[in-house]
Amino acid sequence: MAAKGKRYATALKEFSRDQYYPLEEAVALAKKMATAKFDETIEMHFRLGIDPRQSDQQVRSTVMLPHGLGKTVRVLVFAEGEDARAAEAAGADIVADEQTIARIQNEGFLDFDATIAVPAMMAKVGRVARILGPRGLMPNPKAGTVVPAGELPRVIQELKAGRLEFRNDKSGNVHMPVGKASFDHEKLVENAKAAFDAVAAMKPSAAKGVYMRRVVVASTMGPGVRVSI
Repeated sequence: MAAKGKRYATALKEFSRDQYYPLEEAVALAKKMATAKFDETIEMHFRLGIDPRQSDQQVRSTVMLPHGLGKTVRVLVFAEGEDARAAEAAGADIVADEQTIARIQNEGFLDFDATIAVPAMMAKVGRVARILGPRGLMPNPKAGTVVPAGELPRVIQELKAGRLEFRNDKSGNVHMPVGKASFDHEKLVENAKAAFDAVAAMKPSAAKGVYMRRVVVASTMGPGVRVSI
């Protein structure tokens, strides 16, 4: 904690916490302040003017990050029979049948980063919704992760290339990784712009007043840099 506190205090000298910076500059500052011994993730945090208690004010969608997240994405596809063979041919890392669902339910098996399901499997997948849902791993038609077998190659390729699902939390905020501190500045900025535009485009029609109240860029261990909107 002491090391983190020292790094954090040093980072605070790099910028003003009360100032709002253009997105490109905010990303540069967050990248500069990522001085931990591991490759920190650069994240964006959106405070939105929505009422998350209202079903017509939910923010949920996907975004294609142009340069991905700098990691290998392991894709699990819930499918059986012919659909399972199609999923395997399409490049799924794991093809999950009823036995795999039982492993998730009874053993906590979660060795994957993204999931897709064919419609016929959704009734069975529902048994592990309470496990997958809080981790953002539950297939959902709105997120484009419940698809017929014929669309599996496209969706698997997109997930591996950097397609990211986002949704608001119970406080009406959206949190999204946009890359690693080791990324080139230009790549981080392009990812951050894609994330910003995707969230901005999802303003619910029922939301009143200012939609984007605050946007912050930060590294895993660093302070948040406010973005001028």
